[in-house]
Amino acid sequence: MPKITYFCAYQYLKLENIFVKSNSEIKNIATNVLKQEADALNKLTERIDSDFIAVVSDIITLQGRVVVTGVGKSAIIAQKIVSTLNSTGTPAIFMHAADAIHGDLGIIQQDDLVIAVSKSGNTPEIKVLVPLLRQTSNRLVALVGNTQSYLADHADYILDTTVEKEACPHNLAPTTSTTAQLAMGDALAICLLECRQFSDRDFARYHPGGALGKRLYLKVSDLAAQNSKPAVRPDASVREVIVSITKHRLGAVAVVDGLQLVGIITDGDIRRMLENHTQIDGLTAKDIMGRTPKTIDKNELAIHAFDIMRKNNITQLLVLHNTSYDGIIHLHDLLKEGII
Repeated sequence: MPKITYFCAYQYLKLENIFVKSNSEIKNIATNVLKQEADALNKLTERIDSDFIAVVSDIITLQGRVVVTGVGKSAIIAQKIVSTLNSTGTPAIFMHAADAIHGDLGIIQQDDLVIAVSKSGNTPEIKVLVPLLRQTSNRLVALVGNTQSYLADHADYILDTTVEKEACPHNLAPTTSTTAQLAMGDALAICLLECRQFSDRDFARYHPGGALGKRLYLKVSDLAAQNSKPAVRPDASVREVIVSITKHRLGAVAVVDGLQLVGIITDGDIRRMLENHTQIDGLTAKDIMGRTPKTIDKNELAIHAFDIMRKNNITQLLVLHNTSYDGIIHLHDLLKEGII
């Protein structure tokens, strides 16, 4: 019973501290937060200086990895920076500052460069970690919001992420400061990407899974090979055409003369034929086919097939190998793979 009483009292106290805001007030609060953070990011452009350029140059020629460290919210930002660096061609690893001073310092190798992320630059963990880092030949980068701090004083380079105030009304919760840290990390990663001439093909190698990777490496041939290759001759009867479309379930059949593609017949063509002709016994494939079918080479990326389908408001494309008919790719193939 006492536990229930205490719980109810706690709930009551929580409710007492809730002040209902109007829709317009909520909108104004959110808008002000975004404006404050946007202003802080705009001011970061003035901080892209010689130190920033030197860090980019050092990392480009680095034989080891980029080790990014931090504590608290800065540690979370450090992990995101590591993720972005790794995915754009710069080997990186995260090391929590607190864990580093309790045994994980061995993560750092001789040729690594260390980036320490901190708003104040004066946290106890950073003050213990920095002297240990300075005992080695590893270069230290301070991604810091206080250029007069302990971390900044002992770093080789400073990436200044100073902000005037947090978006929090009490200027306490890390908001604007962590946004600035994240943005500076992104700026660094993209500069390195550009310097390495990191291409979409390179990007695909680091993102083989999921829709992103498939957009970058999956080819038309990978999908068309899973389908049958419905085809009829130009003199095929309407019955043969309908049977072929029904059998292969791709909504269309190619009309070929030998290996040469001469047309396409879709479900829509069949419906239009029935609307326009009362007698169909004498009709053949060449009488009802579309003579300028949309095609794509088997070696094109599958996402390009979707672009063609979307622009032409169609659901299938005929696939060519050189100039010969090689199959059909359907919109459902792209949906099934999850790339659209």
